[in-house]
Amino acid sequence: MRQGRRDGFREFAEGRSGHLYRSACLLASGDTHLAEDLVQETLGRMYLLWGRISRIDNPAAYAQTVLVRAFLTHQRRRSAGERPVGEFPDARAAAAGGADPALRLTLLEALGRLAPKDRAVLVLRYWEDRSVEETADAMNVSSAAVRTRTSRALARLRDQLGGSLAAFAEL
Repeated sequence: MRQGRRDGFREFAEGRSGHLYRSACLLASGDTHLAEDLVQETLGRMYLLWGRISRIDNPAAYAQTVLVRAFLTHQRRRSAGERPVGEFPDARAAAAGGADPALRLTLLEALGRLAPKDRAVLVLRYWEDRSVEETADAMNVSSAAVRTRTSRALARLRDQLGGSLAAFAEL
């Protein structure tokens, strides 16, 4: 029984860790070290729950919720104000699959200037493609709060980016 539990969790972790990492990178505004820590914390929490996983309808969605809550908890800590160096290595951006590095860096920088909850709501709604209700559940807030925060976060993002992403896409 115990070996089967470990194997089941290992399979889950291997299958979901890449997706969790990509989401964590967006939440952490490109801070890959923080993203790795968040994924590790998420998988650790999931392992503790793995014996009761049959009670959870969608373990992958639950893991995303754990990730977002771990991120928000981290942001409330006093040490969360530390920032890594603002320069990203060109090799890492080039390896991102042919995407425009300048656009990618601009978007990550703009996301980084948003409040943690604003960043979380945008990542959940537009990167994770979650509904308002799913996002509200993940963030432990009301649906109205998600709609309001989404609207305000998008307005802040537009202000930072000059009102339109089209200008960045033409670079």
